[in-house]
Amino acid sequence: MTDLPAAAGGAALVFAATNIDDIVVLTVLFVAARAAGRPRPWHIVAGQYLGIGALVAAAVVVAAGLLVVPDPWTGLLGLLPIGLGVRTLLAHADSDEPPAVVGGLLGVAGVTIANGSDNIAVYVPVFRSLDPATGLVWLLVFAALVALWCATAALLGGHPRVVRLVGRAGHWLVPTVFIGIGVVILVSSGVLTQLADLAG
Repeated sequence: MTDLPAAAGGAALVFAATNIDDIVVLTVLFVAARAAGRPRPWHIVAGQYLGIGALVAAAVVVAAGLLVVPDPWTGLLGLLPIGLGVRTLLAHADSDEPPAVVGGLLGVAGVTIANGSDNIAVYVPVFRSLDPATGLVWLLVFAALVALWCATAALLGGHPRVVRLVGRAGHWLVPTVFIGIGVVILVSSGVLTQLADLAG
């Protein structure tokens, strides 16, 4: 029999530990939505659900032994936020307006997947050990926490101090955050070491 409080607590802990950096990304997206009108708030929420859903689905498939994820090659997904950030920096070099780094639902989902590629390494052994009932509890908790993450980021993205900061430095701060996230993904995944070994 599933211990619901223990399952829910474990799910919440794992979700928070693996998605704390998403608060930063989501906040930046909500500020951009307020300033530039893109992406729309519903794009951000739906894109976050789509991205997290894709990560969890991939983890479940890998946990079931149906697919092998070539680790650390998933770290190459870090190139996506780097590319978005560089493109936005170059396109808005002379603008004082906070740029919209991501324009729509699929862009938000892509950044979520890239930013969470390392989550799969955590999720796979967890989902492998769960019975179906406990797994369902985990999925429900994850879904609820995505909503909480989006609501928190929307509040932060509307806070006057955050809005003022992004208003003053948004033309370089927003894309720089995305570039930084991409660099962290590349470095922490070990893919750069793998590429260096191949080159050597």
